[in-house]
Amino acid sequence: MEKGENYAARCSAVRACGSKVSSQESGGKGMATAHLLRRASSAFLFSTTNPLRSCFPLVRLQHPRAAMATDSSVAPFQKIQIQREDTTFDAYVVGKENAPGIVVLQEWWGVDYEIKNHAIHISQLGGGYRALIPDLYRGKVALDVAEAQHLMEGLDWQGAVKDIQASVKWLKSNGSPKVGVTGYCMGGALSIASGVLVPLVDAVVAFYGTPSSELADPSKAKAPIQAHFGEHDSFVGFSDVTAAKSLEEKLKSSGIPYEVHIYPGCSHAFMNTSPEALKRKKGMGLTDENQEAVDLAWSRFSSWMGRFLGSA
Repeated sequence: MEKGENYAARCSAVRACGSKVSSQESGGKGMATAHLLRRASSAFLFSTTNPLRSCFPLVRLQHPRAAMATDSSVAPFQKIQIQREDTTFDAYVVGKENAPGIVVLQEWWGVDYEIKNHAIHISQLGGGYRALIPDLYRGKVALDVAEAQHLMEGLDWQGAVKDIQASVKWLKSNGSPKVGVTGYCMGGALSIASGVLVPLVDAVVAFYGTPSSELADPSKAKAPIQAHFGEHDSFVGFSDVTAAKSLEEKLKSSGIPYEVHIYPGCSHAFMNTSPEALKRKKGMGLTDENQEAVDLAWSRFSSWMGRFLGSA
């Protein structure tokens, strides 16, 4: 969710994509999430009052196909391969061995610079964590909004949940006594889904994303869930304030520990603060910068994961 131009489209694509693919492969479970996201982003992107609308005529595909990731294995990351069922996927690991693990889930862009920035930061919180990014797009990284939407719409959301499960198992089999899951936008929705569908998950922190009820029902969550949303997030039904409050009501009935935080003055992807991410966001019309909110969210993240995963 970093490229400004791709940002809004990505979110809508995420929802739409999730539902579309799931319906094809698992009776519509993932399809509903994707469809919800597509609707939300479409309404946002093409509204006459949308500040991004004027930017999109300038968006063009820089290449007919998504770029293959070329720098994900560069230090400090260790590139590994994880097997699940009859498929193998790449993942990127950073942090202390034998420390609690955290699976870090991408936005709709793929495994790009900003999700790696988040993973590095997470690995250094508290006493240290072992962060693992599963490559849900199998090496592809979007170059623009159109390609991001295409990739998200091609995602098998049920398969992505299986990737998360395999990633959690890998961390627990390689020295991490407990493992949490976190994610952003598309990854945020998937992280909440993992708290419902993956019994091995010990804690979840989700940023600005919720799954469709067809993909996962948060009222049936089994892992403690903390969620973060921006007050001015425009992705209706996916990550806006209404979606946040709906999530909170469902978590209340789950019986598990939960927190839902809404940050005043913040829009979607407010956690993306690198120079590249800010440039991309501004190109989309997302001009808010609130370091105080970012610091508070990281502090809450650290406290939550420390509470349920322990420390190295």
